[in-house]
Amino acid sequence: MRHFFPWSGALIGAALLAMTIPGWGAGRPAASGFDTSGMDRSVAPGADFFRYANGGWDARTAIPADRSSTGTIGQLDDQSRVQVRDILEEQARDGRSRAGIAYRAFLDEAAIDRAGRVPVAPWLASLLAIATPDDYLAAAARAGRQGVELPVAFAVEPDDGDPGHYALTIAQGVPGMPDRNYYLSDAVTMRGARAAYRDYLIRTLRFAGVATPEAAADNIVKLETGIASANWPAADSRDARRTYNPTAIAALDAGRTGYSVATLVRGLGYRTTRAIVRQPDAVAATLRLIDAAPVATLRDMLIVRTLHRYAQVLPAELRAADFAFYGKAIDGIDTPEPRWRRAVAFVLEGMPDEVSKVYVSRHFSPATRAAAQAMVANLVTAFGRRIDALDWMTPETKCRAHRKLAAFHAQIGYPDRWHDYAGLTMRAGDAFGNAVRANAFHHDWEAAKVGRPIYRWEWSATPMTVDAFANYPKVAITFPAAILQPPFFDARVDPAVNYGGIGASIAHEMTHQFDDQGAKYDERGRLATWWSAADRAAFERRTAVLAAQFDRYEPLPGMHVNGALTLGENIADLGGLTIAYDAYRASLGGKPAPVIDGLSGDQRFFLGWAQIWRMKYREADLRRRLLTNPHAPAAQRVWTVRNMAAWARAFDVDAGDALYLAPAARAAIW
Repeated sequence: MRHFFPWSGALIGAALLAMTIPGWGAGRPAASGFDTSGMDRSVAPGADFFRYANGGWDARTAIPADRSSTGTIGQLDDQSRVQVRDILEEQARDGRSRAGIAYRAFLDEAAIDRAGRVPVAPWLASLLAIATPDDYLAAAARAGRQGVELPVAFAVEPDDGDPGHYALTIAQGVPGMPDRNYYLSDAVTMRGARAAYRDYLIRTLRFAGVATPEAAADNIVKLETGIASANWPAADSRDARRTYNPTAIAALDAGRTGYSVATLVRGLGYRTTRAIVRQPDAVAATLRLIDAAPVATLRDMLIVRTLHRYAQVLPAELRAADFAFYGKAIDGIDTPEPRWRRAVAFVLEGMPDEVSKVYVSRHFSPATRAAAQAMVANLVTAFGRRIDALDWMTPETKCRAHRKLAAFHAQIGYPDRWHDYAGLTMRAGDAFGNAVRANAFHHDWEAAKVGRPIYRWEWSATPMTVDAFANYPKVAITFPAAILQPPFFDARVDPAVNYGGIGASIAHEMTHQFDDQGAKYDERGRLATWWSAADRAAFERRTAVLAAQFDRYEPLPGMHVNGALTLGENIADLGGLTIAYDAYRASLGGKPAPVIDGLSGDQRFFLGWAQIWRMKYREADLRRRLLTNPHAPAAQRVWTVRNMAAWARAFDVDAGDALYLAPAARAAIW
């Protein structure tokens, strides 16, 4: 799955409700749809197009104390969460509403604090009693079924070799810190993160009643450092072929005398003898480390991960420790989010469709959905023209590319079917129990899929999600309702900014199906070789130009964008812009675009792209993103325009400008 945001032709019609985004230009948007008050005209477009388009917004916008970043996407998410809160406040007055009961119980922080350790005490006692490998396996299986992360990661996903069915996947686990570099780098910031992590471990272990929390913390860090050393770098884990390794589960236990993966798989409720192993050598190394680790260290690591998973429904002492590390040390946030926002997030994780149905009825119309589907069809046509015009792809491969393009399935607004939560019980005043039951319910739902035909109706996001997605095995692109509003789309304004916003966003997701990994999947969504060797080589030469371009960007001193890690998103950004620009020009029917706010149509198109990337980060958050996120930072995403001759023409950018690229140096792919 690929996301459009870092947290993956025809106009969309007047059915869309226009809304003013908090912090945007006051009142009704300008006729162009671009907020000119957010510009910094003292900066030349060719010097820094992000600052030219967004510098005024950046100067007047502060990051809220409870956020690690802010911007267009965050403001839309704020709006979505307020709308969900309004729904949940209504449902909370209905004693029969599962979502309302869950929301009200989570919101009652005082009751959670009065309960103290009592709700988790039996579970903690069972964890503290772990004394043998068999004890640990049983406890790990129970914890995994209740949403706790284990040293290796289990998930259920479409089988890339047989995309019509689900398979169990086993991947390298995520240690307690965000990335292997937090364990292995000697940078001052990483050493500081390790010190903060040790403090967090000690506080959490002390809460749990572990006898020697300092020594236990050191042992956990030592084990996790070994696991981090074995883990693949994030960029390597993007490779669809390298991460597709069908394996008999029994083979993972061969030659080992320690903890049985087969036993753990059965305990987790997966009924299969086969799995797709994502990083075989990393998983094998982790299993060897687990075999060699003292049971007490495995027990203590499981205790910490359990308490982290449930920190928000446990006493203030534990919540404070969790926030001090994951909120302040890792993301640089000053204060926790308001409790109501966390309550909304809990309900949307546990029983989202109970809210989704109401949200869609209030905030998204069938006409809007139909119009968005029409725009997708129009952009598919534009993409088809781009494929026909390629000078580096052979006719045979072009034919297959058209077949894949024709197979696209666009999921717009909301799914055609809702989940049924009839087996999920929420109880008033039992926030901890509600969280345990919700996690177990979702785990069992996923586990039951293994070997079954995939649920094509099921989405990985809610209609309230401000994001967009591409799914390779389903050959699908998904646009939730919440993204189909300003500044991505506004039916009242001139089309140029709409094409630069939602048009480029839709085409971005289309391009993902042909990016450096998506291109490895055929029109059935199967991992297969359908390009000629010459086509693949030509494609890789072109994508290497883009990877090298992003490698040169240095958002923080000494920290560059990882061109390999971000390559798929960068290909999709460039392809999305190129396709949407062609569609915009075609929509004019040969007529000149009007000049609005002193800006030409082409200028408004590119400014529309820049506007959706109004975003700023705390330094700690940006550092984490550079290490772990497959998306480049917002400014560098905006700079993608430098590869398009149309942008250089529109803003009179030439060889004297910092962002200028000579035609031969530009990346040109789709």
